[in-house]
Amino acid sequence: MSPIPISYFETLRPEMLAQLAAFVSIESPSLDKPALDRMGAALRASLQPLGAQVRIDEQAETGNNIVAAWPGANGSTQGGFVIMCHFDTVHPVGMLAENPVRMADGLMYGPGIIDMKGSLTQVLFALRALREQQRWPAWPVTLLLTSDEEVGSNSSRPLITSLGSAAGLVLCMEPALPDGALKTARKGIGGFTVTAHGRAAHAGADHANGVNAIAEMARQVLALQGLTDYPRGTTVSTGIVRGGTRSNVVPDECTVEVDFRVETEAEGARVTAAVNGLQPQLKGARLEVSGGLERPPMPRSSAIGAAFERARRIAQALQLELREGSTGGGSDANLVAPYGVAILDGLGPLGGGAHTRTEALRVEQFAPRVALLAAILSEWDGG
Repeated sequence: MSPIPISYFETLRPEMLAQLAAFVSIESPSLDKPALDRMGAALRASLQPLGAQVRIDEQAETGNNIVAAWPGANGSTQGGFVIMCHFDTVHPVGMLAENPVRMADGLMYGPGIIDMKGSLTQVLFALRALREQQRWPAWPVTLLLTSDEEVGSNSSRPLITSLGSAAGLVLCMEPALPDGALKTARKGIGGFTVTAHGRAAHAGADHANGVNAIAEMARQVLALQGLTDYPRGTTVSTGIVRGGTRSNVVPDECTVEVDFRVETEAEGARVTAAVNGLQPQLKGARLEVSGGLERPPMPRSSAIGAAFERARRIAQALQLELREGSTGGGSDANLVAPYGVAILDGLGPLGGGAHTRTEALRVEQFAPRVALLAAILSEWDGG
């Protein structure tokens, strides 16, 4: 059978955009549990007509995670498709007033609209269409809705790895690359906190007895930045520096927060060893280091490459040209990549301005992305 055509989803566009606006209007920053649980309740209500087996993963501090499962033809909910979405955003409550839901020049604006309220809408309408058009897949379908992706996926990581590692295909609903390409490779992401300890002293009367922690850190920042290796795809960035209390006091403490991105596990190990091996340069100074690799790299494995080629052929049946690319950003797909499973990442909407006040979704490309997801689900196990 042919996949459900894009034209079918175009007729649903007003309804899809109305649902998207409703989701965006429920602000859900990562660190606001009441707000996240309000968003979770809205998602559970949207899932109810689809007949899912819903399990709530209760959390004390972050939002409750949600697992919705539909058994396969054999009655099992194990394996099959695992669709990964998050419903937290980087935007604080109140951002909606600065970036209200609105349409302009073919774009729909709003905080979190492509990262990833648009993806949540895509999934719900793709599943609804499969049910209504009697194209439900024979494979089990599991939808994982997590509440803390933007802050490291600490509470949801056990669910991500347990479900993802057993999947036949992981569908990660992060936004697409700007041209609509899927993300077949991602860099690994890590971070360090480096603190220099010195000795405080009066900057005028006792300057010689002080050990300036900021001066020590200035030397360490140069060493950290020097770990960047563009040919290897490695970047190290010292993004936040804090130190000192007053200009007339020799500072006894300075802290820097470091971001690093690597394409391989070996590079992650190299950077980690180098940072942990930093030595103080000023007499009397002391260094303290914490952190490491937080999300492993997602290289373009043979399983990911084969999954993309199959998805590309499915897209052709919809008269869509599907491309692939890589990114330095991370996602929950990074967490399951080490298990060697097939992954399609970047299936979410097209748009721009993610994490900013100009976050927007390309409206004319919304229905085709819903159709693509539905086609992958309906055609995969039989194709």
